[in-house]
Amino acid sequence: MAELNTGDSGGGKGGKVRSKKQNSKVDLTAMVDLAFLLITFFMLTTSLSKPQSMSLGLPDKDPKDKTDDLKVDENRTMTIILGENDQMTYYMGLIYNPIAGPDKIAYGKDGIRKELLKRKKEVLAYSTAKGKPDQGMIVIIKPTKKSTYKNVVDILDEMAISNIPTYTIVNDFLPEEQKLLDGKQE
Repeated sequence: MAELNTGDSGGGKGGKVRSKKQNSKVDLTAMVDLAFLLITFFMLTTSLSKPQSMSLGLPDKDPKDKTDDLKVDENRTMTIILGENDQMTYYMGLIYNPIAGPDKIAYGKDGIRKELLKRKKEVLAYSTAKGKPDQGMIVIIKPTKKSTYKNVVDILDEMAISNIPTYTIVNDFLPEEQKLLDGKQE
């Protein structure tokens, strides 16, 4: 029980004999209850910031499904390899015969975003010249074991910012890509 005591002990020095006054007491129990009720009410009715998630669509892995691999034009394909220490390497086309790269590049608007937008324009011009203007760029993202989760989230953010419609995350590396990684790590 919460209470507030006021007044003094009622004692004094000599003089007339007076009746002793009792200390006045204020019961604060109801006020404390009300405070906790208000705190509880506002905690339950306040909407806290909800975690934001990115939708990720993955195909089903059906062992009975025997579909042929889809062949795409290497002029539309960009591969981004996520390495350690926030480093990434990209190349356009095939690793055997790259159109551009392989080059190291940084995250951010002056790094990968600028390159994505530039290559996207080139792919659009290439597709229009071939008579297929509805075909866009395809980005293959390959995180290494030494890359971090933050790197993957950052590159997915860059895909959304750059408005790249088709991209995928793959964890298998070609022998040439592994040599490229091993050569850069030495």
